[in-house]
Amino acid sequence: MSSEEFEKLHEMYKCLYDEVKLMPERVQMCQGEERKRIVRHFDERVSEAEEVLQGMEQELFGTPSSFRTPMSTKIRLYRRDLAKLQRDIRLSTTPGFSSHVGDSRQGIYAAQNDQSTHLQSQRALLIQGTESLNNASKSIERSQRIAAETDQIGTDIIEELGEQRDQLDRTRDRLVHTGENLSRSRKILRAMSRRLVTNKLLLSVIIIMELAILGAVVYLKFFRGRK
Repeated sequence: MSSEEFEKLHEMYKCLYDEVKLMPERVQMCQGEERKRIVRHFDERVSEAEEVLQGMEQELFGTPSSFRTPMSTKIRLYRRDLAKLQRDIRLSTTPGFSSHVGDSRQGIYAAQNDQSTHLQSQRALLIQGTESLNNASKSIERSQRIAAETDQIGTDIIEELGEQRDQLDRTRDRLVHTGENLSRSRKILRAMSRRLVTNKLLLSVIIIMELAILGAVVYLKFFRGRK
């Protein structure tokens, strides 16, 4: 919807309405052909105003309801104003016209205007219902898309949790094996420690025995030899 085009049509309607709203009074002050000319000119301008209002309604299609609803109401009021002017100018026709004919034409115009107003109301309701249906469809589509995305996210999370569980199982197995290796290592270290102590004891005994032998040799060589 072009807001600029709508404003142009709105200004055009105002100009047409300002022109025709004074014609019923002018008809009362005129006679003969002048009065007929004014009536014809009035009918032409009213027809143009109706076409402008239809263009304004077409420009309202697809606009947000916050803008369309008040403007649709305003257009219905404009049509009522035009209908009132039509009734006024028919009442201002020359006395030469038959009262019955004038009343019949006035009734026809009034019925046409009422029908036009009713149709416009029905059209506005239809537009509003169509928009509500479109909004509901879009809302359902968004909900379905969000549900699909949520389902995909849930599936990804489940797969990731499964992978993490496998990693934890493998880590637990490695820790169990590591604990077993540490237990074997401690046993080996204890055995090595016992062997080291035993070797130290044996080495100490050997050293003591060597010192004893060395002392005996020295004693025998130096002290027994002198005797």
